[in-house]
Formats: sequence, structure tokens, C-alpha cells
Amino acid sequence: QVQLVESGGGLVQAGGSLRLSCAASGRTFSGYRLGWFRQAPGKQREFVAQISWSVGNTYYADFVKGRFTISRDNAKNTMYLQMNSLKPEDTAVYYCAATKTSVWNDYWGQGTQVTVSS
Repeated sequence: QVQLVESGGGLVQAGGSLRLSCAASGRTFSGYRLGWFRQAPGKQREFVAQISWSVGNTYYADFVKGRFTISRDNAKNTMYLQMNSLKPEDTAVYYCAATKTSVWNDYWGQGTQVTVSS
């Protein structure tokens, strides 16, 4: 059974940092893209960043470029999202996901809450 489990969320002041983790289990992710998405109250889920599991290529949404860094540790089967210079508008539930296709519909985690106070 494939599982993606997020952790590391919490409450932080504006300008602070958090590191989210996504522990993956149940299969090898060679050839997959893993990514982070977020959903704020009353808004649609939006893409944040992605990384190719095998090669490590990354891609970011414009609103996090220069502030967030996605990485992965293949040995630990874990993906990370280092979030710096956090803003109140970054407040959301953050989800990790994995896909082998162009559509993010293979695997999703349950989410972790990030709250940034002003």
C-alpha cells in the first residue's frame, strides 16, 4: 500500500521558516514526479513545487521562487520543502503528491497545516 505522509507544519511568524517532510512508502518512485501543493481556506488547491525522483530536476510556482526549496533524499524515501521568508498568504494545508503521468492523480498525502501569523 502506497503512503505519503506529510509532517513539519505548524504556526510561525511572518518572515520565519519551516521545513515540511513527505515520507513515501509502499513502492519505489523511480520515474515519478513528486510535488507539493497547497490549499488555503476558500481557495482551490494550487501547485507549489515539484521534483523528479530519479534525476532531481525541480520546478516552482512563481510565487515561491527564491523562498522555497524542494529536495529529496532517495535513501530515506523522503521529500522536503524548505520554506523561508514565510508570508501570511502562505497559510494553507500543504499536501504532497506523486505521479508518473502529466496529471497529479496517482498518490496524495493527507496534508499538514501551515499557519503564518502577521
